[in-house]
Amino acid sequence: MTHDHDVVLRPTAAQTEAALNPPPGRNGGDLVMETLSGLGATTVFGLPGQHALGMFDALRRSSLSYVGLRVENNTGFAADAYGRITGEVAPLLLSTGPGALTSLAALQEAAAGSSPVLAIASQVPVAGLGGGRHGYLHELRDQQASFRDIVKSVHTVRTASQIPSAIAAAWESALTAPHGPVWVEIPQDVLLAKTTLPVVTAMDATPDEVVPRPELTAVAADLLTRAKRPAIIAGGGVIRSDASGKLLALAELVNAPVVTTFGGKGAFPWEHPLSLQSWLEDRHTTDFLEDADVLLVVGSGLGELSSNYHTFKPRGRVIQIEADAGKLESNHPGLGIHADARLALSALLETIDAPRDDPSAPERVRAVLDRVRERIAAQDLTLEQQVLAAVRDALPDAAPSFWDMTILAYWAWSAFDARRPNTMHSAQGAGGLGYGFPAALGAAVADPSHPVLAVSGDGGAMYSTAELATARQYGLNVTWLIVDDGGYGILREYMSDAFGEATGTELARPDFVALAESFGVPGVRTSPESLRDDLAKALAEPGPSVVVLPAVLRMFAPTHLGRN
Repeated sequence: MTHDHDVVLRPTAAQTEAALNPPPGRNGGDLVMETLSGLGATTVFGLPGQHALGMFDALRRSSLSYVGLRVENNTGFAADAYGRITGEVAPLLLSTGPGALTSLAALQEAAAGSSPVLAIASQVPVAGLGGGRHGYLHELRDQQASFRDIVKSVHTVRTASQIPSAIAAAWESALTAPHGPVWVEIPQDVLLAKTTLPVVTAMDATPDEVVPRPELTAVAADLLTRAKRPAIIAGGGVIRSDASGKLLALAELVNAPVVTTFGGKGAFPWEHPLSLQSWLEDRHTTDFLEDADVLLVVGSGLGELSSNYHTFKPRGRVIQIEADAGKLESNHPGLGIHADARLALSALLETIDAPRDDPSAPERVRAVLDRVRERIAAQDLTLEQQVLAAVRDALPDAAPSFWDMTILAYWAWSAFDARRPNTMHSAQGAGGLGYGFPAALGAAVADPSHPVLAVSGDGGAMYSTAELATARQYGLNVTWLIVDDGGYGILREYMSDAFGEATGTELARPDFVALAESFGVPGVRTSPESLRDDLAKALAEPGPSVVVLPAVLRMFAPTHLGRN
């Protein structure tokens, strides 16, 4: 008996002929490249190593473009950004042992930021798998165990015939909502072994959609329709699912004020009458959200930063739409809807019958923002606001920016108008240093039509200076703004506030302008007064550039400690 869903793919005569007579000189590495091409990849990031040479040898016989960085962690950050900008899987080629392990921090950021990175690493020969101590170079007892807690799935290959299926399964896993990094490892001898297997052709690894359950949509729609003071928190899931238009339509339909999380910057128009912007680290915003009788949380787990360091205590009903089932109600009880943000918002728009009228909502939003501005204005932070405004004025609206963990980035989380969805990214997911510049390089590879801005402090910048060579080698249109305050500025501030003085935060550092120029990258030292013009000029010039701003910036006072 046959069923309608049973599909038998019969090869054509040409396909049969090609399968029976594969070209000579291929090895396991060729199967890797053929599979990636068959899945739709066009670009791979990586760094070669001894056990991975079979992959890299095959790379030159493929049609894939290769971008090689200088440190595996930075390579992972570049792949992360490529995945964020394109929404496509970013293949990352790594070697065994130290090469693989060096990528861990980048993969943790990709996991926290739901970026679809496909890490393909080599392994010791098959005989060394299973924990035996054979003394191979780079040998680990269980390499994949180091990654299992970080990535969505792990796939170990033992024979050449397993390569296409393993990579396809990992590809599908990476693209299944929520997106995230995945891990494939292939032994050295499998990559090098000659193969007579047919050339891998087009493959389908399309993930299933995460669709909301209709009975939950009905309840959510009823709650929003009857709410007297609804509000919306929009997270990064709105950006990743390309749901900004749906969010705007729903907010206007039910007249609900919207605040975007730091990962959701740009998901809602900054100057819209219903926009609470991104002042989540402010008690005035926290109070407003706590007062909502129905709070719709879309694409956010309401983690530490999005909940004003877990001081947020909602008093009304919470509706949480989240593609990561593990985040549903993990911090606050409510109506949990496991779904992709775009599909869930579409379902709500189709279910809510009539618009909800509330002419007071824009007025209440203005009152909150006025109180936020008054609080900031009382803290003598003119320099910080001047610097952030200069960056905003210099950066074209469509140009993406990538921010390291530095004081100016902390300001940007709350106060920077991203203007467009998917244009502002930072390392706030995992919180590691060194993200900004290599991530910006990956974004420039993904879309060369716009300049890209990277922002780092001097401490974070020294994680990534080797990638000035990468930027120069590939002629990538990235301008790197380095705010030089002589050390780990935010840690200096935290320690001084908590303990009265800071320890281990002061750093010797290079002349960043001279360092950039030694790589053949133009550099300029600027001031707060000339920053806008210097940055705009650097962004307008093709190729990489560095702008150094010597300045000691301060953070606005926190409100989660109960002192403000």
